[in-house]
Amino acid sequence: MIREGSAAKRAAIVRAALDVFVREGYARAGMDAIAEAAGVSKRTIYDYYGGKERLFLETLEATQEAHTAAFEALLAGTVESDADLAGALTAFGRAFAREVARSPQRAALLRLMIAEAPHFPQLLDRAGAAGAVQRALADRLAGLAARGLLDIADPMEAAEVLGLLVTGRVHARSWYGAVPLDDAEIDRLATAGVQVFLRAYARR
Repeated sequence: MIREGSAAKRAAIVRAALDVFVREGYARAGMDAIAEAAGVSKRTIYDYYGGKERLFLETLEATQEAHTAAFEALLAGTVESDADLAGALTAFGRAFAREVARSPQRAALLRLMIAEAPHFPQLLDRAGAAGAVQRALADRLAGLAARGLLDIADPMEAAEVLGLLVTGRVHARSWYGAVPLDDAEIDRLATAGVQVFLRAYARR
């Protein structure tokens, strides 16, 4: 039977598991190594998660939830101004692109999911569905459209487009975090993406 257990121990296990899965990949990752890094017994990990597969999937989910919370805070702090829509979206785009480019954990998680997706149908199912980040951005864009600032028929599609425009080239240029980009290059790529978005969606 799976136990809920201590929240602090769960957090330590997730941190350790992410490090080991990123470093070794799923197949080579050992539960002994994860237990040692987390400072818990291997028995505790099995009591909390049942096995490596469930630990892997729940580690990905917990890490993505943390990234979503950080994104929502970033969104609340940038896309706020009605008076300067272009400025607000550009500030968001630059901040989001820098977060993507500067977060080794985010880049490592993405590479890990791409590498392991063929072996985990659950990951492929998630790839075709809108995530919490896209929904949060869609809600904000829908609000801007309701105030007459954007011409958007489908906020979810618009959110996907904006996300790709401000991060897609950053991912490509940095090889998903493997090649460093300076702030000026990140800002240039994100600003260009926002300009394309506004040409497509700004109300005229």
